[in-house]
Amino acid sequence: MPESDSAFLRAQWKHLAMLNYEVSPSLLSPLIPSGTELDSWNGKQYLSVVGFLFLNTRIYGIPVPFHRNFEEVNLRFYLRRKSDEGWRKGVAFIKELVPNPATAFLARFLYNENYAALGMNHDITAESIRYSWNHSGVEGHLALSGLSNPKPLEVGSREEFISEHYWGYSRQKDGTTMEYKVEHPRWMVRNAVSASLECDVANLYGKKFVDALNKKPEFSFVAVGSEVTIYKGKRI
Repeated sequence: MPESDSAFLRAQWKHLAMLNYEVSPSLLSPLIPSGTELDSWNGKQYLSVVGFLFLNTRIYGIPVPFHRNFEEVNLRFYLRRKSDEGWRKGVAFIKELVPNPATAFLARFLYNENYAALGMNHDITAESIRYSWNHSGVEGHLALSGLSNPKPLEVGSREEFISEHYWGYSRQKDGTTMEYKVEHPRWMVRNAVSASLECDVANLYGKKFVDALNKKPEFSFVAVGSEVTIYKGKRI
C-alpha cells in the first residue's frame, strides 16, 4: 500500500519546546526496542523532554470532536534502525502526557505507547513558552524564555540531530517492535536564553531518571513546527 494511502493521523505540531539532557547509554539500554540501537550525536546520547501543541488533529482525515487541539509533553530518546535503503533515524517514547483520556487510550491501544491523561495547560508569548500539568495533585512544568527569532537548522548541529528523526519505535507486549513514519518539513528553530523543568521526576517518570532530569539541560531550543503526518505502524 502506498504511504500516501496509509496516513493515520494528520495534525499541526507547533511551539515544540525541547529540553535535552546528555545521559549514559546504560540508562537507556534496557528501554531499546528490538531491532533498533541507540543513536548518538558526536558520541553523545540524549534524553529529551518535549512539550508542544497538537492542533487541528484528524484521524483518517476526520476531525475528532473535543480532541482536535491539546497539549502534549513527552519524554523520549533517540534510535536508529538499518533498513534496505539505509539508516532510519527515530525516537522511542518513555512517557507521554496529554489532557484527553480518549487520546491516551487510542495511543496505548494502537501503538502500546505509555500515555497518561493529566490536567494540562500552556502559556505562549512572543518570547517565552510554558507547558504545565498536574500529576497526583502536584503541578509540574517546563519553560523556556528569551526566545530568539526563528532561523534555519544548522547542518550537523545538535538541534538538527534532535529534530530530524522521522520514525517512531515502540516496544510491544509480545517483545516485537512497532515502527511508524512521521513526516514533516525541516523545521525552523529558536534559541532560548533559559530553560527549566520543574516536576516530581521520581513519581512522574521513575527514580532512575531523577539524576538525569534534575540537572540543568545541556541545551534547549524551540522548533517552530508545521503540518505533520503520522503513518500506520507495522511490526518489525
